[in-house]
Amino acid sequence: MTTTSAGAPTSPGHDERPEGLHWAWVVAAVAFVTLVGAAAFRSVPGVLIEPLHDEFGWSHGLIGSAVSLNLMLFGLMSPFAAALMDRFGVRPVVTFALVMVSVGSGLTVFMTEPWQLILCWGLLVGLGTGSMSMAFVATITSRWFVARRGLVSGILTAGNATGQLIFLPVVAWLATNHGWRTAALLAALASLAVIPLVLLFLRNHPADMGLRALGATDADPGPPPHQQVGSSAGRALGVLRDAARSRTFWLLSGGFAICGMTTNGLIATHFVPAAHDHGMPATTAASLLAVVGIFDVVGTIASGWLTDKVDPRLLLVGYYVLRGVGLMTLPALMAPHVAPSMWVFIIVYGLDWVATVPPTVALCREHFGGGVGPIVFGWVFASHQIGAAVAATGAGVVRDVTGGYDPAFYAAAGLCAVAGLMSYAIRRVPTPAATPEQVPVS
Repeated sequence: MTTTSAGAPTSPGHDERPEGLHWAWVVAAVAFVTLVGAAAFRSVPGVLIEPLHDEFGWSHGLIGSAVSLNLMLFGLMSPFAAALMDRFGVRPVVTFALVMVSVGSGLTVFMTEPWQLILCWGLLVGLGTGSMSMAFVATITSRWFVARRGLVSGILTAGNATGQLIFLPVVAWLATNHGWRTAALLAALASLAVIPLVLLFLRNHPADMGLRALGATDADPGPPPHQQVGSSAGRALGVLRDAARSRTFWLLSGGFAICGMTTNGLIATHFVPAAHDHGMPATTAASLLAVVGIFDVVGTIASGWLTDKVDPRLLLVGYYVLRGVGLMTLPALMAPHVAPSMWVFIIVYGLDWVATVPPTVALCREHFGGGVGPIVFGWVFASHQIGAAVAATGAGVVRDVTGGYDPAFYAAAGLCAVAGLMSYAIRRVPTPAATPEQVPVS
């Protein structure tokens, strides 16, 4: 019997390559870069709302509706993408997704009508980004890691969210100095640049290389390769049907919907125009969101580490309460210049941005098992993006009707309290991991 690089025993006949880097880390690294590249386009809409409004005269609500479709598809595609990865493998699904993001982003430079905005920003890019959203993270961590699952989940989540925010100042600078079309083309090129790495290094399952997951043991070998039979859509819908019988599923979905409202939907989409309303330059506001992205790396990785050690329900409660307090104070912090109090908000909000993902993934795996856990999380993440879509449109309408964003910020703060209560209400019922055909009701 040999041992893995993590010290876990393996079965004879499985080459774990104990001397050297486990391939799981290579897969995780490529997944991280992929998520950062895909996030390039998702940083564009919040910065380009004002340029599009100025050039075409489109209302904030109309532009927000295109962003809403993007966010909704980003979520709704997630469980189907997880099922497609089961059937066809991770590499072809991710490659297709990157091509869709690049095409949708590149075509925006030719648009002149609102329906073209909705087609490019909403449909094409939504389908692409949705095919490698958080369900992609759950699939990689579930298949390739037994040890370090929470930590790796945090790192990959940080890549998804932080990539979006770090691109913001670059996009804002390009839009200001070279026009919004240059910024859109940069996003298209960033997605294309990742494809060679995916084709060369991304692998579907450890078994494809004669390996077991990092830290796998005979007691916990990780999920086996899924048999490529049946309909991917049918599998995704079947998992939803079974999971929907669970109280835990609805509590997770409700809390995560509020998470989406208060991050992608409200702050990522509308923080820049809200700050601009108070006299702050768009490049300055975008740079603040980039700082959110920097602290998000620390917060999400720390959350992944904590998820391996602390009750994930309590982590979620703490995150939502902290976020609600920040949103309640934000309207008073808006000003033409960045005061120290705004820096406090940016740092705290950054640490909390998507720290919710690792404990949510852990609860999905705990209640629904490793076999269908990624697909269940895909549906939970769909609720996240539906919430984001509602907030993206709703906040834009609030701005059009009232002339400001303050009511949207206060409403979001109240919803965070609701999300904290929902998270606390989840019952922890340790059960054996479910098989792909059995989803427990808890």
